[in-house]
Amino acid sequence: MSPDELLTKKDLEKFKEELFALLKPLKDAQNLQQQKWLRSKDVRDLLKISAGTLQNLRVSGALIPHKVGKIFFYKAEDIDKMLNNPEKKSLRERS
Repeated sequence: MSPDELLTKKDLEKFKEELFALLKPLKDAQNLQQQKWLRSKDVRDLLKISAGTLQNLRVSGALIPHKVGKIFFYKAEDIDKMLNNPEKKSLRERS
């Protein structure tokens, strides 16, 4: 922007909307990480993975779900362990 151009209120409003749009996914991810239990959709959104990939993590034992009715829940602590552990052992093998 050159010194001859002026910022208008409309320009600032547009910038604010763009900034909030960029920050919203970060805030949502932080809120999810603070929860003790996460639903499958929350885990997929947090890890940016498909339903099939999440199923593979369940089958391989990398993530152990807890099923209530028809809904799978995952411990946020288990997800952190999986992400922070460089070894590819499943949670079942480590317990």
